[in-house]
Amino acid sequence: MATGRGANGPSKKDRREEAREHARLLREEAKRKARTRRWIIQGSIGVVIVAVLAVVALVIVNSIPQGQTSAGPKNMISNGIVLTSTTKAVRTPALQPGATPIATSQPDTTTKAYITVYLDYQCPYCQEFETANTTQIGQWLDAGIAQLEIHPLAMLDASSNGTKYSSRAMNAAACVANYKPDAYYAVNTALFKDQPAENTSGLTDTKILSILKGAGASSSDITKCVNNNKFSSWVAASTTRSLTKPLANSSVAKVSGTPTVIVNGQQYNGSLTDASTFASFVESAVSASASTSTPTPTPTATK
Repeated sequence: MATGRGANGPSKKDRREEAREHARLLREEAKRKARTRRWIIQGSIGVVIVAVLAVVALVIVNSIPQGQTSAGPKNMISNGIVLTSTTKAVRTPALQPGATPIATSQPDTTTKAYITVYLDYQCPYCQEFETANTTQIGQWLDAGIAQLEIHPLAMLDASSNGTKYSSRAMNAAACVANYKPDAYYAVNTALFKDQPAENTSGLTDTKILSILKGAGASSSDITKCVNNNKFSSWVAASTTRSLTKPLANSSVAKVSGTPTVIVNGQQYNGSLTDASTFASFVESAVSASASTSTPTPTPTATK
């Protein structure tokens, strides 16, 4: 009688099919394990990515000033100071912590140029605009055909070798707005005239105080305000607001560079060094306001 894998055992064909099936099962098992490993790896990567993004978000949030913790300067309730002449500023109360800045009223855009400038006292392009246009803007102010609103910012602290000149200059300007607001136009011009070069240590507080004094803004209160960095909380919060929120009296989403200049709601993108180009823009902005204004109805006589 035959024994083993003889006549009564699986045929050669059956053994071949059995081997194929066994190989197929091994392949399926291998694929299943590979899929499992892939899901584990991808899941682990996903967890790592989420963790990294959480850390990045935390760093960004912690790097943004967490709001104004003390009162801002008087006469800058919009975050800027409003000048109606070269020697006259509009008086307003101080912006309190947690309060929202109040947009400046611009009631007569059909005949007056409302010029708003967002600037940094370390910014060389702001200096170019100031140098080219300060004389004619001053003439417009004193003639009563323009109003100037200046919003100082502190964007360029990294360009002063760790001395935070932008923030200190902005604080000094806020001190002037608070204690000697009518001297602000002269101080603004003087700070740009003596602007330090980028990537230097900037000016000392003593030098800043000397510049303010030369422009007619000197008092014991201003000296203390500058030396004690009195408005540092407002400086940080005001700068953050301008860099992240829509700009009042315009359709501009935020400050993306300085100077940002707006006239009657229109942003100026022309030459910073050509006064005639800016003058033409101002004239056209006022004309555009006049052409789009709603005419006042004329009463008709009744019979």
